[in-house]
Amino acid sequence: MRFLAVDFGEKRTGLAVCDEKETMAFPLTVLEGQGGLANRIAKIAKEEQAQGFVMGLPLNMDGTEGDRAARVRHFTEKLSQVTDLPVFFHDERLSSFEAENKLAGHLTRKKKKKHLDAVAAAGILESFLQKRREMPED
Repeated sequence: MRFLAVDFGEKRTGLAVCDEKETMAFPLTVLEGQGGLANRIAKIAKEEQAQGFVMGLPLNMDGTEGDRAARVRHFTEKLSQVTDLPVFFHDERLSSFEAENKLAGHLTRKKKKKHLDAVAAAGILESFLQKRREMPED
């Protein structure tokens, strides 16, 4: 199944995709701003032939949901109004930190900022795919 991962943010939203066999995740793009965001993501999902979304869910370190998780769930409701693709939530704790470490020393601060959210989305998707591989088949 080809997934489009979404690392939702108030200013920037990172997107990543995986291959059809669910073996690799690739950073795709970073979308700036909130205007028409659900429609823009739905359009990209169609272009990328995605069959489902993986939404990064920013849980607190104790595993509870806070304000940021509520904003992601609210945005997901908007996204579900413009596409009928299934949505899977996945814990994104520390995804930005891990993305920052992957990019450390490779890009200028300005270029890093431009790519960070897409790399974080790819990290969320990689983690999601790993969990799917570990799940027993029915």
